[in-house]
Amino acid sequence: MSILDQLAEHARERVARAKRERPDICREALTLPKGDFPFERALSGPALAFICECKKASPSKGLIAPEFAYLDIAKDYEAAGADAISVLTEPKWFLGSDDYLRKIAANVSLPCLRKDFTVDAYMLYEAKLLGASAALLICAILDEKQLKDYIDICDGLGLSALVEAHDAAEVEAALKAGARVVGVNNRNLKDFTVDTGNSRRLRALIPKNVLFVSESGVKDARDAQAARDMGADAVLVGEALMRATDKAAKLAALRGAP
Repeated sequence: MSILDQLAEHARERVARAKRERPDICREALTLPKGDFPFERALSGPALAFICECKKASPSKGLIAPEFAYLDIAKDYEAAGADAISVLTEPKWFLGSDDYLRKIAANVSLPCLRKDFTVDAYMLYEAKLLGASAALLICAILDEKQLKDYIDICDGLGLSALVEAHDAAEVEAALKAGARVVGVNNRNLKDFTVDTGNSRRLRALIPKNVLFVSESGVKDARDAQAARDMGADAVLVGEALMRATDKAAKLAALRGAP
């Protein structure tokens, strides 16, 4: 099994356990205000938007942030002018937690993306209850019908769906399913290698009326400028920010500030 297969299988195990412990989550989530898709609005401005990630570890890099003051990190991102925050909730390989998202969403005004390996609609209702404004849908682990069904559920909840693709076939599947936000991952989730040219190659396949996010591999101002040049609406930045001692200064540098 690839790393992605293992992540998806563990997510299914987590969902099965959660359904036994909290079976009425759909009804609970639908009682909440729908909202007005703030994640999409945050990515729709004229400037390149920055989705800044709270991530303690990853399968490829191991432990990234031994001292993981996630709430302070999120507040630093907000103060530094981030447009949105991505929060890892996958617990086994990324050492994430639902509590991280719940507390960050309750304490910052920025829209939050629940970054996890969605394998069941149940996880979308979870995301809503945790305070997320968006949820990640990965084409490599979902078929086209699931993508469409999950986007419809997100629409009903007022969540944005960031639909992640890695190749041309997955971009096509995302668009057929009705994605309004497509993220092209420069990281191959099967072996976790990174190719920053992947976004550039696939950009032409994504219509201008669909928000385009370049994910992974943005390390410096040159990478961010390359994303601007290809017409990206946003970049998702994780490790480069998580390893920076001064996250505000790093975000300013990524933007190209002197």
